[in-house]
Amino acid sequence: MIHCLIVEDEPLAAELLKSYIEKVPDLQLAAHCKSAVDAFAALQRQPVELMFLDIRMPRLTGLELLKSLPNPPPVILTTAYRDYAVESYDYNVLDYLVKPIPFDRFLKAIGKFYQRQTAQPAPAVSQPDSFEQAYLFFRVDREQQKVWLKDIHYIEGLGDYVKIFTDTGHIVTYERLAYLEEKLPEEHFARVHKSYIICTDKVRSFSGSSVNVAGKQIPVGRMYKDRLTRFGR
Repeated sequence: MIHCLIVEDEPLAAELLKSYIEKVPDLQLAAHCKSAVDAFAALQRQPVELMFLDIRMPRLTGLELLKSLPNPPPVILTTAYRDYAVESYDYNVLDYLVKPIPFDRFLKAIGKFYQRQTAQPAPAVSQPDSFEQAYLFFRVDREQQKVWLKDIHYIEGLGDYVKIFTDTGHIVTYERLAYLEEKLPEEHFARVHKSYIICTDKVRSFSGSSVNVAGKQIPVGRMYKDRLTRFGR
């Protein structure tokens, strides 16, 4: 059962979400909070698997709530404003729903939640060769495909999808680049551009504006230039 938290100060919007949750057998409403402040307290008492979060609320906005949570649950943003769509990607949210929310669009967002669960990180291993043994599973066409982390050259973000380039070719899977940035070990991977994560072990050369990874020139974004110091050690 997927326990859900609704954070919404508009009664009609909250009731609509409640009715949608009731229609999906795997979903169960854990709580409804009318403010982000109440939601912060509720999450300390009872963690949930999925949060429906409004953005514009008094005292504390939904995005400010996300900033304050060290380990937020998967989040689907709900708002009457499209202005925050680009900013929301920085918070690794599952989806961005604009009110009034149709049921089919709600189901599509839930589908993204299910797809996110398919990427399972390898268990942490304390031995020196743990990176050699580490892997992730990714959904590719209806199958779960194992990808060894040591084989990854770089990952390119394509909106809601990523293209993962490895020793044997590449795969495309539904996943956010920000999510992988959190999951991949930082001693072997670095985000160097809003659209690229590279394996630092595969760096052949670099300049102030690009990195050569396994023969591919990857651009370096202005925000990420400080990470180039890792390659010059």
